[in-house]
Parts: sequence; C-alpha cells; structure tokens
Amino acid sequence: MRADGSVSYPPGGEKGKDDKVPDGGTATGLTDDTASAVGRQAVNLDPNPKARIAQDCADRIATALRQATEADAKWAPKLRALKADDDLTVSDRDWADTAADTRGVRAAGREYLDSLPQPPEKGGPRANAEWWKGLTPDEQAAWTAMRPNSVGNLDGLPATVRDEANRMVLAGARGSAQVEYDTWLRQHPEPPRYTDKINPRTGAPMRGVKVSNTAWETWERDRKEARASLDGMEAIQRRFDASGAERKPEAYLLGFSTEGDGRAIIANGNPDTADHQAVYVPGTSAGLGKIEGDIERAVKVWNTADDAAEGESVSTITWLGYDAPDAVDTDSPFEHYAYDGAPAFNRFLDGLETAHTGDTAPHRTVIGHSYGSTLIGAAAETGRLNADDVIFAGSPGVKVSHADEMDVPKGHVWNEEAPGDPVPDIGRFGHGGDGFIVPSDPDFGAQQMTTDTHGHSGYWDEDSRSLLNQALVVAGQEDNVRLESHNPLTSDEVMRSK
Repeated sequence: MRADGSVSYPPGGEKGKDDKVPDGGTATGLTDDTASAVGRQAVNLDPNPKARIAQDCADRIATALRQATEADAKWAPKLRALKADDDLTVSDRDWADTAADTRGVRAAGREYLDSLPQPPEKGGPRANAEWWKGLTPDEQAAWTAMRPNSVGNLDGLPATVRDEANRMVLAGARGSAQVEYDTWLRQHPEPPRYTDKINPRTGAPMRGVKVSNTAWETWERDRKEARASLDGMEAIQRRFDASGAERKPEAYLLGFSTEGDGRAIIANGNPDTADHQAVYVPGTSAGLGKIEGDIERAVKVWNTADDAAEGESVSTITWLGYDAPDAVDTDSPFEHYAYDGAPAFNRFLDGLETAHTGDTAPHRTVIGHSYGSTLIGAAAETGRLNADDVIFAGSPGVKVSHADEMDVPKGHVWNEEAPGDPVPDIGRFGHGGDGFIVPSDPDFGAQQMTTDTHGHSGYWDEDSRSLLNQALVVAGQEDNVRLESHNPLTSDEVMRSK
C-alpha cells in the first residue's frame, strides 16, 4: 500500500499468447458507487487475478479514509475546544470547562445517539438491563460518554457501568462547584473575625477586649452554605481515594446529582457479586453536603459484617436517593417526603436484583435511620419491598401498623432504640396518631435488638453492640443477634420463621 492509499500488485496469472505473465499495476480506491461498479468490471477483465484483490483493498482503504475525513470534519472543531491549561495538571477550571464543552460535543453527536436503540421510556430495571445488553460495546461507550447522567442513574445496569458514568458527572460537577465557590469568595471578602468590644456606658472601644464579629459569623454561615455541595463531592472523592486502605473495599458510585439538596448512592464492595447486600437510608437533614457521615456509617457496617460473614462477600450501600426533610420541627412531620421517595427506593432494590450476577440471589437487608425508616415503611406500604430483612434505628414511625406488613418473613423486622434518643418519642407524642407507628412499641411486633449506645446518632459507634447487631443481620447471622428481654417474639418463634 502506498501513502496515498493506492495498492500496487505484482505480475501474476497465466501466460498469454506472447508467453508473458500479465503485468502488475496499481489500484486506486473508489468510493462513488457508479465508479466502483465500473472499476470492478474492469478488474474482472484483467488477466492478472491479483488486480481484483488489490482493487478490493484499495476500495476499502478509500472508504475508511472518507469516513475518517467526515468524522474529522464533524468532530475536530468540538474536540479542539476541549483543551486544558498548558500544563499536566487537570484543574478544577479544566473540569468545569470540560463539563461545558462536552455539551457541545453531545449536541454534535445527538444525531448519532438518536440513531441508536433508545433506553425504554419510564422503563423498569429489567427493561433497562435488556436495552443495555442489546447495545454493542461501541454503542455502550457512546452512551456512557455522551449521556453519563442518563446511564449512571438507570437502575438495573451493572454497578461498574453506573460507577464509570457517575464518576464522569461527579468530576464535572466538582470542578464547576469549585469555580463557583472561588467566585463567591472573591465577591464576598472575609470580614475580621473579632472586633473591639464597645463599652455600653461610654460607647468607646474597650482597649484589649475583643468579641466575636457578628458580620463574620454571618459571612461564615453563608460561606459554609456556598460550599456545601462541594464538601459532599470532596467527601465522596475521599471515599474513592481510601479504597483498599483502612479496611475499605472498592467504592462504586451508583447514583449522583446536585439537584436540590443533592443525591448520592455509594456502595462499599460490588453489589452485583455480593452474597449479602445492605442498603442504608439516612433521615432528616440528609443531603449531599452532609454525606460523609452517612458514607462512614455504611463503611462501619461493612467492616463489621465482613468479619461476621464467614467468608461470604458483603456490599453495603448509602442510599441518598430522595429529598430528605430539612428539619425535625418544620419538615419531618410531613409524610410526603417518604411517599415521594418510596418509588425510587423500590426501583433501586429491584435494580440490585436485576444486576446481580451470582448463581444464587443475594441476601438483602435495608436499614433505615430516623426518617429513613419512614421512607422504608412507605416503600413497603405502596409497593414491593425487595428485601429479606429490615432494620430500624431511632425511628419516629414507619407508616404501617405492624411488622407483618413489611414484606419480609416473620421475625425479620429488627429495631433499635437507644436511651436518650428523642426521635421515637417525637413519633409517639408528636407525629403519633397520624399514621406514624413507632416500631419500638411492643404492639408493632419488631425484634427489639439490644442497644448499648446513647442518643440519636450513636447506633454506629465503633465496637458497640448496636453496630454488631446490625452487622450480624446483614451477614445472615441472625442467630447471634442479642435481643432485649422484652422482645415480643420468643426465640422459638424466631427459629420457626426461618
């Protein structure tokens, strides 16, 4: 093959009347249909059989070059716009620029994406999975690159696929958030943190006496709010960076959005291959800006459950896939937060089942803290809760009147209420009578696990029985769970339910 794409061929074939082997030559590629047809007729008459082979090769090369030229003309202007700084560091502004510039690339590629099989409209996890499996590897790569938001949030797709797409979204969002925060700092200079104390009698500053500056306090409150989502994104990145260290398994980002208070779904260990899955749902005031504590709780459950699982694999997931109430007094009495989030939670659980690749179905536990338990109850009430065990911690009520309504076998609804936790009492005496049934009450029928921690946030304290009991349920070691003496079910009843 020559540099211009033409293909030369040597003499060959049977000798003619002149006792000579037919000469060799050069075939030039043709891409026009009419010209190609004429060319093929010509080489078919050529006594040298290598001419036909050379012409076929040249035509294929010409076609490939034409397609490459068309692609270059289409994409090069867009790709040239995706330029970073003149260094080897990908800065936050680079990520922000990339997030903006790739919108242009996606717009240019919309025609191509529109020609591909489209994800099912309002499809469930199984339909999503079938669509994905029907794509070629190149088509899958195109969807991931140009529609990472869509791919990353499709329940039923493999965890590795969703993770790759959501990390792309996270990187762009994090860069944009950093640029926005830097701009806010420039526009809002920090005032002095302390100011002179004013003598109330003389109105003059008191020498050497400083007090906190209210202007700084206001500025600091606004500053924290300005970077709240950035704090959450940095916490997620720290979790990624810690994988393999400090007894933290590989992390997977199964969902991400900065909409509203933000959404994030982070798995410890691959749920698609795990023998035991646990999904933790946080409660009131949960949001992207406060995600780090909720990530750590799921990590602690993973560490303890992994020790108890007798060699079987575990994946624990922080599911912040709903708009949680912002405040206990003003928002948490309202049930719509739970009912609004319940369908997404049920779809996610069904997606875990669809994406699982093991020979046997995994054992799945859902854990609800505070208002997160209310959402889980609403999910059981309004749909099918695809779980084997349910754990409530510090619950104000779960929207169903009895544990038997939680879609799990008898004896597999577990509850923890710590001394000094005011939230269950809020359910009893504040929300109570309005459909908030507190699972700590004996009439509810939950297994009351021994709880040795204190207050509303201690259920995941290191080395506590509260944490261990949760982990034992997650690992399928319910026989070793320690129960309160006033537990409504006897041990014989629990054993018969298994």
